[in-house]
Amino acid sequence: MEAGRLFTQTEGVVLAPETAHAVKATIDIARECKKTGEAKVILFNYSGHGLLDLQAYDDYMSGKLVDFEATENMLKEGLKALPKIPE
Repeated sequence: MEAGRLFTQTEGVVLAPETAHAVKATIDIARECKKTGEAKVILFNYSGHGLLDLQAYDDYMSGKLVDFEATENMLKEGLKALPKIPE
């Protein structure tokens, strides 16, 4: 969410949280290049706007958004619900 907030602040476009993951990775790579002096062309996929996610950004910026980490059991149960794909 922080990468999405930073992108919105600098570029004036609200990102979908999924897109913010790509921006975060891009920022991390750029910072590493700055540290090492390596020149790179960095490309990321802008996959969508965050107009439906404005409440999540508001919750994040007001400190109400809580990190959630799925337990191993939750992941196993979720995988059971996926359709079986023939090999």
